[in-house]
Amino acid sequence: MLPTFGDIDVMFHASAILAIPQGHPPPIQLPVEFDNYVEVWRIDDSHLPGYVYLEGLYVLRECPDSVNYSAVYLKKITGTHLPNGAHDNRPTRRHGPATCRKIKETLSVDEVHCIRCLVWPPQAADWPTRHRNYGWPDSATILSCCQQRM
Repeated sequence: MLPTFGDIDVMFHASAILAIPQGHPPPIQLPVEFDNYVEVWRIDDSHLPGYVYLEGLYVLRECPDSVNYSAVYLKKITGTHLPNGAHDNRPTRRHGPATCRKIKETLSVDEVHCIRCLVWPPQAADWPTRHRNYGWPDSATILSCCQQRM
């Protein structure tokens, strides 16, 4: 059955990092899957279509005896980027934002580190309607995903 697949795509996010669109204040409440200490990175437009810059601006700390977080403004972290790469010694290659590695001779895995954003960022506005190779994911899946994010 495996030879019918070209590769496996894996997206994952850390529970201690959050992105917010430019102009949005840091949140005071977070879903339960977040840590009690969370870095907040602001999404800024880049000169490349489909890519953004992330600038570290805040640290959220969970308030004791409360469900709220307090935000501490950081001095802008310039020239800093979030790593997107392999964290072990297995051979890899880069493919856009993905780190690719071979599992077997005919199977590879593309890993992409993602940053969770609690609102749909303006930079992703055309994602639901963009061209998709092979018609996947289908429009019903895309619509379902977009509705869950709102």
